[in-house]
Amino acid sequence: MKRSVIVVEDDQGLREQLVKILGTAPDMKCTGAYASAEEALPQIAKKMPDVILMDIKLPAMSGIECLLIIKKFAPSVHIIMVTVYEDSELIFQALKAGANGYLIKSSPPQELLEAIRDIYSGGAPMSGPIAFKVVEHFHKLGPSPKETENLSPRERQVLDLLAKGFIYKEIGLKLEIGGETVRSYVKQICKKLHVRSRIEAVAKHRSEPC
Repeated sequence: MKRSVIVVEDDQGLREQLVKILGTAPDMKCTGAYASAEEALPQIAKKMPDVILMDIKLPAMSGIECLLIIKKFAPSVHIIMVTVYEDSELIFQALKAGANGYLIKSSPPQELLEAIRDIYSGGAPMSGPIAFKVVEHFHKLGPSPKETENLSPRERQVLDLLAKGFIYKEIGLKLEIGGETVRSYVKQICKKLHVRSRIEAVAKHRSEPC
C-alpha cells in the first residue's frame, strides 16, 4: 500500500521539487501540494494523508500554527517539518507542537524518502545538524539523575548510537541485530528513562555528566 503525502511549501520551485521526489518512490504518492496553510487545511481534513511535509515559515499562518490545528482533528497524521531554518527555538516549538520529524531543505532526496519510511518504523527522523541542535537545546536545561545506570550494556550501546544521530537501520547494521530488535531496545530505554520519545531519551542521556 502506498503512503499518501501532502506537501505544504510556499516556494513554488521547492514545492514542485518535493512532488517530483515523491513521484520517484514506489511506496508513496503525493495527493496534494499547497502554497499556504490556509489553502492546505481544508484539503488535509478532506484527504487525511498519512504524512505531511510542512514548511515552518509560511506566508500568513505559520507551519507550527498549522501543525497545532492538524493535530487537533487528525492526531495520527505524521508531520515532518522541512525548512531552511536551524534555529533551536523554532525546532523546539515544532517538536513540542507535535512534529514527528525535522529536516533541512538541503537534505538529499533519498534522505527525505527514508525519513518518511522511518516514521513508520517508530523513528523520529531528523537531519544531522537538526538532531545535534535539539540535543544541545535540552542539554542546556540542566543535568538529570543518572537513570542510565539502569540500562543494560546493549541498551547503552543503542542509546549512544541514537545520540550520535544514527537511524534504527544503521544501528542494526552496526550492532548486527534486526530492525525490530532495535525498536524493542528503544522502547525499553524509553520505559526505563521515563520518557516518551527517542528525542527525549537522547537528550536525557546527553545531559548527564561524563
